[in-house]
Amino acid sequence: MNPDKEQCVATTEAVRSLFAAYLAKDRSKAEALLADDFSFTSPWDDHIGRAQYFEKCWPHGADFQDIRILKLIADGNEAFATYEAKTKEGAVFRNTEFFHTNGTQVVSIDVYFGRTLKEGSEK
Repeated sequence: MNPDKEQCVATTEAVRSLFAAYLAKDRSKAEALLADDFSFTSPWDDHIGRAQYFEKCWPHGADFQDIRILKLIADGNEAFATYEAKTKEGAVFRNTEFFHTNGTQVVSIDVYFGRTLKEGSEK
């Protein structure tokens, strides 16, 4: 396997593992996957650090019933993931996130909020 392909595989694995940890509410696994200098940005958050992420964003994981990755595209140590999430109340929405890794850990995430899907809507 060439180095670029290896990096894409490592990035993809880190992203998938982080989604799995979030859904499983496995904070220790998520902590291991986030770099010490981790940064999180969304329409509501501007480059908050790791401690703020766990304080502000992590608790929302309890609201999720399912997260399904629809598309994951990696290029070296960067990746875009579009996913569909379902809350325990039955709401379904799609978001896209841009990830930057250092090889094994996620260094930053930029979230782009999607839309809420109506029941029976696939597109």
